[in-house]
Amino acid sequence: MASVVGISLLVFGNVAGAASSVTLANLTCEYLRDPHGIAAAQPRLAWILQSAQRGQRQTAYQVLVASSPELLARDEGDLWDSGKVDSDQSIHVAYAGKALASHQRCWWKVRVWDKDSAATVWSEPACWSMGILDEAAWRARWIGIEKEDEAKAEPESRRLPARQLRKAFAVEKPVSRATAYLSGLGLSELYLNGAKVGDHVLSPGCTEYNKRVFYVAYDVTDRLREGANAVGVWLGNGLFWAPRTKVPTNMRTFGFPKMLFHLRIEYADGAVAEVVSDGSWRVTTEGPIRANNIYDGEEYDARRELDGWNRPGFDDASWEQAAVVEAPGGALSAEDIPPNRVIETIKPVAMTSPAPGVHVYDMGQNMVGWSRLIVSGPRGAEVRLRHAETVHPDGSLYMDNIRSAMVTNVYTLKGAGVEVYEPRFTYQGFRYVEVTGFPGTPTLDAIEGRAVHDDLTRAGAFTCSNDLLNRIYRNIYWGTRGNYHSMPTDCPQRDERLGWLGDRSEESRGESYLFDISALYAKWVRDMADAQNEKGSVSDVCPAYWPLYNDNVTWPSSFIIVPNMLYEMYGDTRTIAERYPAMKRWIEWMTHYIDKDGIMPRDNYGDWCVPPEEQHLIHSQDPARKTPGDFLGTSYFYWDLTLMAKYATMLGKSEDAAGFTERAEAMKAAFNKKFFNPETAQYANGAQTTCVLPLAFGLVPEGFEQRVFDRLVDKIENETHGHIGTGLIGGQWLNRVLSDHGRPDLSYTIATQTGYPSWGYMISKDATTIWELWNGDTADPAMNSHNHVMLIGDLNIWFHEYLAGIRLDQPAFKHLAMKPVPVGDLTHVRASRLTPHGVVFSEWRIEGDAFTWRVTVPPNASATAYVPAKDADAVTEGGKSAAEAEGVRFLRAEDGRAVYEVQAGHYLFASPAFSRPGAQESGAPFSG
Repeated sequence: MASVVGISLLVFGNVAGAASSVTLANLTCEYLRDPHGIAAAQPRLAWILQSAQRGQRQTAYQVLVASSPELLARDEGDLWDSGKVDSDQSIHVAYAGKALASHQRCWWKVRVWDKDSAATVWSEPACWSMGILDEAAWRARWIGIEKEDEAKAEPESRRLPARQLRKAFAVEKPVSRATAYLSGLGLSELYLNGAKVGDHVLSPGCTEYNKRVFYVAYDVTDRLREGANAVGVWLGNGLFWAPRTKVPTNMRTFGFPKMLFHLRIEYADGAVAEVVSDGSWRVTTEGPIRANNIYDGEEYDARRELDGWNRPGFDDASWEQAAVVEAPGGALSAEDIPPNRVIETIKPVAMTSPAPGVHVYDMGQNMVGWSRLIVSGPRGAEVRLRHAETVHPDGSLYMDNIRSAMVTNVYTLKGAGVEVYEPRFTYQGFRYVEVTGFPGTPTLDAIEGRAVHDDLTRAGAFTCSNDLLNRIYRNIYWGTRGNYHSMPTDCPQRDERLGWLGDRSEESRGESYLFDISALYAKWVRDMADAQNEKGSVSDVCPAYWPLYNDNVTWPSSFIIVPNMLYEMYGDTRTIAERYPAMKRWIEWMTHYIDKDGIMPRDNYGDWCVPPEEQHLIHSQDPARKTPGDFLGTSYFYWDLTLMAKYATMLGKSEDAAGFTERAEAMKAAFNKKFFNPETAQYANGAQTTCVLPLAFGLVPEGFEQRVFDRLVDKIENETHGHIGTGLIGGQWLNRVLSDHGRPDLSYTIATQTGYPSWGYMISKDATTIWELWNGDTADPAMNSHNHVMLIGDLNIWFHEYLAGIRLDQPAFKHLAMKPVPVGDLTHVRASRLTPHGVVFSEWRIEGDAFTWRVTVPPNASATAYVPAKDADAVTEGGKSAAEAEGVRFLRAEDGRAVYEVQAGHYLFASPAFSRPGAQESGAPFSG
């Protein structure tokens, strides 16, 4: 008898293709399959099992990969037949068949054997295609147009007109398949026969261009027709032609925009033709996009539109011959991250007119993307759209915190009825849009907001009975999503928008509960390796558009910390294996800075953005609040060494592992010798982060943990009066340290504050994202973004792993430790997480003294469930004794909880009485 287990297929490596979805607990999780243009020689395959049966799991699998759908339908895996493999592995299964060739298509399916050793039916088939695996297979040349007079403009006025390139070609006979490969730097859009190909925007993704450049593969079979055809490409500047050179600091530029194009046409009779970029193409800079700059905006003159320019038959005699230009230098690489797309359209909630002819639209949400204009008026009328995050009391835009960025899109009407405009090659971070020059009086529907970011799969959801926490979570979600633009950016609005490493190191773990960031962060770690210089130094910003090779410890530690997140949350060992040599080089380079006492003194930024003592300051000037730099450098480098020992062990490098461990232990001893006072249980100057990091990293000498923790509690309760007192560094560990040592109630107190400094304070000031500064309403505008991720710290981790209790204790959530924390006055928490094995769900409620908890563990996973209960014998599941329930095995009673081993399935636990965790669990009062 066949198993009732269902299977959904995924391919790791690229993510372009058609979406499938699974819905559970009101969370729809989409993943992408059938990707085009994979460059990995051994793509990694994965599948998600679906079953309503408890305890369902995989005991074996068989993968078939075929060169045609017909062969696959006959169960013939001519490329790879894995045979029956006795394994429960369902993720990161590396293709192990015949060598794959450029352009090749592969059809595949899988079946598994379930817990009863019954085979499932075969999954529905899926397909992937290979990209161009060998650069020698590219028949194309890099082309563009390089006008020296454009480069002679003022250094910070870098607003080139967009390039339009075209090529006419003929298709001689029926086509069976056609694939277009485009690398258009900095940004590009592809058109065939008058229509845009794909829905990507701001494409391709940013890279370290002298080391690596992305190309994008498109299936264009349905876009071609027999006879005359034409291809057109828009080219914008992006970060390739740098938007600045000196302001606010040195910025690298890589040259004029350029492109590489390769169209492969496979005819039905087996013949192959190619259309490639070369000197025969035509190009113009006289089109409608007169200027484009990521920071400053786009200027579009609709009167200069070239109707039909991307269709056959267009007269391009006045265009110039494209020049064959020098390649950018980086290796060609298939784009292996989700592309930027327009994700959502937002309607404004209000419009005001603070001055004659000035109309300010409020989108109701600080967002990232651009505004779309709907307008009609006379030819030549010029409408300006300027963007800002906040407004002055009089309703006019507050621009000071945008610094030098102009953030203005200009549209000149052609006078042809209703005209709709949105930019191609810029984006803004904004809540407010100022419209000037509008013909007549605009209505509320003249402007729409277009939310634009990497199209990442939504991975989780959280809600609870505390409305303030729900609003904070919403701010976290909006701020995080808007700062994904082929790298995790620091902010979306000012003259920066770069991948600052320190903002995201351990905080990235919390992001994984919002979105599937596995591909994006693996790419970003590769950016760090690509940006590493010959000495081994890693820039604080990667890609290193701002080349800040400061040899600081905490920021580049993301190069070591993020791979651990990818391993734990997604089971990704490939990133560790591929980046290990570069990570080791950085460790070895930084080691030469260790002083004679074993201390790592390197630090540039301190515990960035500790709440200052006066609300007009950006940074605190109080030495008691500021964690010493050598303390940060040494503690973080110890943690880096510990992680490197873990990676070396995973990779079978026992000698390396022993060496890293020995160095870590020596640094721990030196750290405690210099910074720890055993009589007072105080580290360094006693700032809150000096308590947090030793507890988080396991640096505290045995027997002193409680006293160090009690000092932290005393600092929070009596100095910052239940408010946050750490900066970026300490905040990435704070809530887990508090909760793991018995004071989740104190985390709840901090999280629910509404006075300064707190997340609630931001909300009280009408924030709809997370600010860069705790005092973002009063601080100096020189560094005062209203959309920054860094101050989230580990709060989103705490929401999901502690309040909801969704925690892993094996990589990729293969086994979970589900341990909810009913804290404070919360009566309800509901959360979900899309894991590589499926959706995990947790929802608990409190009514009187009773605690009920709905739990879902996906097939092929299991969990240890910790049910809050005063009496383990009184706990029920599905209305009967939990100890007797199917799929449940009682383990023990522990610390006010009944502990069970739980197989895959849906469960409803109920406990008639329980105790909330709180101050009584934290140990003795602080005694100094």
